[in-house]
Amino acid sequence: MSSVNILSGGAAQGLVGSLVPAFKALTGFEIAGEFGAVGAMADKLRKGTPADIIILTAAIVAKLAEEKLVDASWISDVGLVETALAVRGADAEVTVRDAVELRNALLAADAIFVPDTKASTAGIHVAKVLAQLGIADDVGARLRVFPNGATAMRELAASDARRPIGCTQSTEIIGTNGVKLSGSLPPGCELATMYTAGITAQAAHASEAKILIGLLTGTGQRGQRERAGFIGDPK
Repeated sequence: MSSVNILSGGAAQGLVGSLVPAFKALTGFEIAGEFGAVGAMADKLRKGTPADIIILTAAIVAKLAEEKLVDASWISDVGLVETALAVRGADAEVTVRDAVELRNALLAADAIFVPDTKASTAGIHVAKVLAQLGIADDVGARLRVFPNGATAMRELAASDARRPIGCTQSTEIIGTNGVKLSGSLPPGCELATMYTAGITAQAAHASEAKILIGLLTGTGQRGQRERAGFIGDPK
Protein backbone atom coordinates (compact mmCIF):
# COMPACT_ATOMS: atom_id res chain seq x y z
CA MET A 1 0.00 0.00 0.00
CA SER A 2 1.25 3.52 -0.80
CA SER A 3 2.26 5.89 1.98
CA VAL A 4 2.61 9.61 2.47
CA ASN A 5 6.05 10.22 3.93
CA ILE A 6 6.37 12.67 6.80
CA LEU A 7 9.23 14.34 8.64
CA SER A 8 7.89 15.82 11.85
CA GLY A 9 8.79 17.16 15.22
CA GLY A 10 7.90 14.75 17.99
CA ALA A 11 5.27 17.23 19.20
CA ALA A 12 2.92 16.15 16.41
CA GLN A 13 3.34 12.37 16.66
CA GLY A 14 0.26 11.74 18.79
CA LEU A 15 -1.96 13.95 16.65
CA VAL A 16 -0.78 12.37 13.41
CA GLY A 17 -1.33 8.90 14.86
CA SER A 18 -4.91 9.77 15.80
CA LEU A 19 -5.63 10.84 12.21
CA VAL A 20 -4.35 7.69 10.49
CA PRO A 21 -7.77 5.94 10.25
CA ALA A 22 -9.50 9.00 8.78
CA PHE A 23 -6.65 9.66 6.37
CA LYS A 24 -6.61 6.05 5.20
CA ALA A 25 -10.38 6.10 4.70
CA LEU A 26 -10.12 9.24 2.56
CA THR A 27 -7.07 8.32 0.48
CA GLY A 28 -6.26 4.63 0.86
CA PHE A 29 -2.77 5.75 1.93
CA GLU A 30 -0.83 4.97 5.06
CA ILE A 31 1.40 7.52 6.85
CA ALA A 32 5.08 6.69 7.13
CA GLY A 33 8.13 8.65 8.17
CA GLU A 34 10.00 9.93 11.18
CA PHE A 35 9.33 11.98 14.29
CA GLY A 36 12.14 13.60 16.21
CA ALA A 37 13.97 16.78 17.12
CA VAL A 38 12.89 19.52 14.72
CA GLY A 39 16.45 20.50 13.83
CA ALA A 40 17.33 16.92 12.98
CA MET A 41 14.19 16.51 10.85
CA ALA A 42 14.93 19.72 8.93
CA ASP A 43 18.47 18.52 8.25
CA LYS A 44 17.14 15.22 6.94
CA LEU A 45 15.03 17.10 4.42
CA ARG A 46 18.04 19.20 3.43
CA LYS A 47 20.08 16.04 2.90
CA GLY A 48 17.51 14.55 0.56
CA THR A 49 15.40 12.26 2.73
CA PRO A 50 12.20 11.70 0.74
CA ALA A 51 9.20 13.42 2.31
CA ASP A 52 5.83 14.66 1.15
CA ILE A 53 4.98 16.71 4.22
CA ILE A 54 6.78 18.24 7.16
CA ILE A 55 5.45 19.37 10.54
CA LEU A 56 8.03 21.51 12.29
CA THR A 57 8.17 24.83 14.11
CA ALA A 58 6.84 27.78 12.16
CA ALA A 59 10.28 29.39 12.05
CA ILE A 60 11.95 26.30 10.61
CA VAL A 61 9.19 25.76 8.02
CA ALA A 62 9.56 29.39 6.92
CA LYS A 63 13.30 28.90 6.56
CA LEU A 64 12.82 25.73 4.51
CA ALA A 65 10.41 27.62 2.26
CA GLU A 66 13.08 30.28 1.74
CA GLU A 67 15.46 27.47 0.79
CA LYS A 68 12.87 26.26 -1.78
CA LEU A 69 12.56 22.92 -0.01
CA VAL A 70 8.93 23.55 0.96
CA ASP A 71 6.11 24.82 -1.24
CA ALA A 72 5.35 28.27 0.22
CA SER A 73 1.78 28.11 -1.11
CA TRP A 74 1.01 25.05 1.03
CA ILE A 75 1.96 26.01 4.57
CA SER A 76 -0.59 25.89 7.39
CA ASP A 77 -0.31 26.35 11.15
CA VAL A 78 -1.43 23.37 13.22
CA GLY A 79 -1.40 24.92 16.71
CA LEU A 80 0.64 25.96 19.71
CA VAL A 81 2.42 23.47 21.96
CA GLU A 82 3.63 24.37 25.45
CA THR A 83 6.84 23.14 27.02
CA ALA A 84 5.85 21.62 30.36
CA LEU A 85 6.88 19.50 33.32
CA ALA A 86 6.28 15.77 33.62
CA VAL A 87 6.42 13.21 36.41
CA ARG A 88 5.92 9.46 36.54
CA GLY A 89 2.34 8.33 36.64
CA ALA A 90 2.39 7.32 40.31
CA ASP A 91 4.37 10.34 41.53
CA ALA A 92 2.91 13.47 43.06
CA GLU A 93 2.53 16.31 40.59
CA VAL A 94 5.02 19.16 40.75
CA THR A 95 3.34 22.54 40.41
CA VAL A 96 5.48 25.65 40.04
CA ARG A 97 4.00 29.14 40.16
CA ASP A 98 7.13 31.19 39.57
CA ALA A 99 10.80 30.95 38.64
CA VAL A 100 11.87 30.40 42.27
CA GLU A 101 9.59 27.38 42.63
CA LEU A 102 10.80 25.99 39.29
CA ARG A 103 14.41 26.43 40.41
CA ASN A 104 13.69 24.61 43.67
CA ALA A 105 11.85 21.78 41.90
CA LEU A 106 14.72 21.20 39.50
CA LEU A 107 17.31 21.32 42.27
CA ALA A 108 15.25 18.79 44.26
CA ALA A 109 15.14 16.29 41.39
CA ASP A 110 17.80 13.60 41.29
CA ALA A 111 17.27 13.03 37.53
CA ILE A 112 15.97 15.46 34.91
CA PHE A 113 14.77 13.89 31.65
CA VAL A 114 14.92 16.17 28.60
CA PRO A 115 15.21 15.97 24.80
CA ASP A 116 18.25 16.99 22.76
CA THR A 117 19.43 20.34 24.09
CA LYS A 118 20.90 21.39 20.75
CA ALA A 119 18.37 20.24 18.13
CA SER A 120 14.95 19.98 19.80
CA THR A 121 12.63 22.88 20.58
CA ALA A 122 12.04 21.89 24.20
CA GLY A 123 15.62 20.81 24.86
CA ILE A 124 17.06 24.09 23.63
CA HIS A 125 14.58 25.91 25.86
CA VAL A 126 15.41 23.77 28.90
CA ALA A 127 19.10 24.61 28.51
CA LYS A 128 18.20 28.30 28.29
CA VAL A 129 16.01 28.14 31.39
CA LEU A 130 18.66 26.31 33.44
CA ALA A 131 21.12 29.06 32.56
CA GLN A 132 18.52 31.73 33.31
CA LEU A 133 17.90 30.20 36.75
CA GLY A 134 21.64 29.97 37.42
CA ILE A 135 21.61 26.21 38.02
CA ALA A 136 23.03 24.78 34.78
CA ASP A 137 26.22 23.66 36.53
CA ASP A 138 24.41 22.43 39.63
CA VAL A 139 22.12 20.04 37.75
CA GLY A 140 24.35 19.22 34.78
CA ALA A 141 25.25 15.76 36.10
CA ARG A 142 21.57 14.97 36.67
CA LEU A 143 20.43 15.73 33.14
CA ARG A 144 19.31 12.69 31.18
CA VAL A 145 19.35 13.83 27.55
CA PHE A 146 17.72 11.79 24.78
CA PRO A 147 17.30 12.34 21.01
CA ASN A 148 13.69 13.51 21.35
CA GLY A 149 11.00 14.19 23.89
CA ALA A 150 9.12 10.93 23.35
CA THR A 151 12.22 8.90 24.17
CA ALA A 152 12.98 11.10 27.18
CA MET A 153 9.46 10.53 28.51
CA ARG A 154 9.63 6.77 28.02
CA GLU A 155 12.88 6.76 29.96
CA LEU A 156 11.30 8.89 32.69
CA ALA A 157 8.46 6.38 32.96
CA ALA A 158 10.97 3.56 33.42
CA SER A 159 13.27 5.48 35.77
CA ASP A 160 14.11 4.09 39.21
CA ALA A 161 15.34 7.46 40.45
CA ARG A 162 13.83 8.66 43.72
CA ARG A 163 12.67 12.10 42.56
CA PRO A 164 12.87 12.30 38.77
CA ILE A 165 11.25 15.01 36.71
CA GLY A 166 10.92 15.62 32.99
CA CYS A 167 10.62 18.68 30.82
CA THR A 168 9.52 18.56 27.20
CA GLN A 169 6.57 19.53 25.06
CA SER A 170 3.14 18.80 26.47
CA THR A 171 2.11 16.71 23.45
CA GLU A 172 4.98 14.30 24.04
CA ILE A 173 4.08 13.98 27.72
CA ILE A 174 0.40 13.35 26.97
CA GLY A 175 1.31 10.76 24.34
CA THR A 176 3.54 8.64 26.62
CA ASN A 177 2.23 5.91 28.91
CA GLY A 178 3.60 5.96 32.43
CA VAL A 179 4.07 9.72 32.74
CA LYS A 180 1.67 12.58 33.33
CA LEU A 181 1.55 16.28 32.63
CA SER A 182 2.54 18.13 35.79
CA GLY A 183 1.97 21.72 34.72
CA SER A 184 3.24 24.45 32.45
CA LEU A 185 6.44 26.36 33.04
CA PRO A 186 5.88 29.58 35.04
CA PRO A 187 5.83 33.13 33.69
CA GLY A 188 9.25 34.22 32.53
CA CYS A 189 10.27 30.64 31.82
CA GLU A 190 7.36 29.56 29.62
CA LEU A 191 7.44 28.59 25.97
CA ALA A 192 4.56 28.04 23.55
CA THR A 193 5.70 27.04 20.08
CA MET A 194 3.66 27.20 16.89
CA TYR A 195 3.89 24.04 14.82
CA THR A 196 3.29 24.32 11.09
CA ALA A 197 2.71 21.80 8.32
CA GLY A 198 4.05 22.21 4.81
CA ILE A 199 4.23 20.22 1.59
CA THR A 200 7.75 19.67 0.34
CA ALA A 201 8.88 20.94 -3.05
CA GLN A 202 9.69 17.39 -4.16
CA ALA A 203 6.54 15.72 -2.80
CA ALA A 204 5.70 12.51 -4.61
CA HIS A 205 2.15 12.51 -3.21
CA ALA A 206 1.21 16.18 -3.01
CA SER A 207 -2.53 15.59 -3.42
CA GLU A 208 -2.64 13.21 -0.48
CA ALA A 209 -0.40 15.53 1.55
CA LYS A 210 -2.95 18.33 1.04
CA ILE A 211 -5.66 16.08 2.44
CA LEU A 212 -3.51 15.31 5.48
CA ILE A 213 -2.94 19.02 6.09
CA GLY A 214 -6.69 19.50 5.88
CA LEU A 215 -7.16 16.90 8.60
CA LEU A 216 -4.39 18.36 10.76
CA THR A 217 -5.86 21.85 10.66
CA GLY A 218 -9.60 21.36 10.10
CA THR A 219 -12.26 22.49 12.55
CA GLY A 220 -13.60 18.95 12.68
CA GLN A 221 -10.38 17.79 14.34
CA ARG A 222 -10.30 20.50 17.02
CA GLY A 223 -11.05 17.96 19.74
CA GLN A 224 -8.27 15.67 18.58
CA ARG A 225 -5.80 18.55 18.55
CA GLU A 226 -6.79 19.53 22.08
CA ARG A 227 -6.55 15.96 23.36
CA ALA A 228 -3.11 15.67 21.80
CA GLY A 229 -1.97 18.82 23.63
CA PHE A 230 -2.26 21.54 20.99
CA ILE A 231 -3.79 24.84 22.06
CA GLY A 232 -5.53 27.40 19.89
CA ASP A 233 -7.06 26.99 16.45
CA PRO A 234 -5.01 27.27 13.27
CA LYS A 235 -5.41 30.57 11.48
